[in-house]
Amino acid sequence: MIPTSPSSRPGRRSPLLRTGSRLAAATLALGLLAGCTDAPSPAPAPEPSAATLAPSAGAPSGSEPTTPGATPAPAPPTTAAPEAPSPPPAPASPAATALADLPVAAAGTMSDYDREGDFGGWADPDGNGCDARNDVLARDLTDVVTEDGCTVRSGTLEDPYTGTVVEFRRGVLTSSDVQIDHVVSLGNAWVSGARRLSQDQRVALANDPLNLLAVDGPTNGVKSDKHAGQWLPPNEAFRCEFVALQIAVKTRYDLRVTAPEKQAMADVLADCPGQPLPGAAPVPERAPAEEPAPEAAPAPAPAPAEEVHYPNCTAVREAGASPLHAGEPGYRAGLDGDRDGVACE
Repeated sequence: MIPTSPSSRPGRRSPLLRTGSRLAAATLALGLLAGCTDAPSPAPAPEPSAATLAPSAGAPSGSEPTTPGATPAPAPPTTAAPEAPSPPPAPASPAATALADLPVAAAGTMSDYDREGDFGGWADPDGNGCDARNDVLARDLTDVVTEDGCTVRSGTLEDPYTGTVVEFRRGVLTSSDVQIDHVVSLGNAWVSGARRLSQDQRVALANDPLNLLAVDGPTNGVKSDKHAGQWLPPNEAFRCEFVALQIAVKTRYDLRVTAPEKQAMADVLADCPGQPLPGAAPVPERAPAEEPAPEAAPAPAPAPAEEVHYPNCTAVREAGASPLHAGEPGYRAGLDGDRDGVACE
């Protein structure tokens, strides 16, 4: 008998074939198991980007390009409106301009001041036959009653210093209710340069209508010889005009101001731009003299008083006796320049 190889024996497989069969069976089992599990969800397709949607440079002209978001048009350049030119400073008022020109100096002394001797009494500067005192009363009062064409017997004053109404009645006890004030007092004029004026110039200053106002008597006494840095009218509405009058008088007669006086004037004028510089006040036309009302019988003469003699009004004021009324000790006609019964007022 011819022997055969083991591989050719029927009914038996080689180890290699058995191993391959086992691997194939295992693979099939794994595939069956995998088929029993849930299949994974497919990953979402990525959204096309703007670059993908945008047509390429070589795309056919018939394709619809994607419209990008509208870009706002650039704003037109803004040009700042030109600034309006600043208004020029308001020109200084005539009164303020004149004040700026007044020289500034310390006040002089009053040790040698003699009101009556240096400035005289009431004169008739305009030659109308009436003294300056009665001219100013006729100018500043209303409802004026006169006698002899000059002497003012009565009237009503709207007082510029206080803003009140004062009745004027000429008489020993009532004349001083209304007094004629030198706006630049003669004492202040003396210490601010009037000492170097001539006698005629000083008399003109004392009788210049520009420097004279009818005012409330007691208020005039408070003012006395004070300058604007020391006293201003209680009536604030009159202060601008009051200061302008003082400046006009000091300008006309080449007088000085002190530094505090000038500052006070400037402070007042700051509230009244455009304040004019007054000129000489016109002297009123004289109306025909009115017949005075009959006077009552004179009172009995007072008993003789103790003899008192004052050489001049300066002595009267130094003694504290000003004003002197007719019948009072020391009164005499030589001290009463306007013969109104009140001396050294």
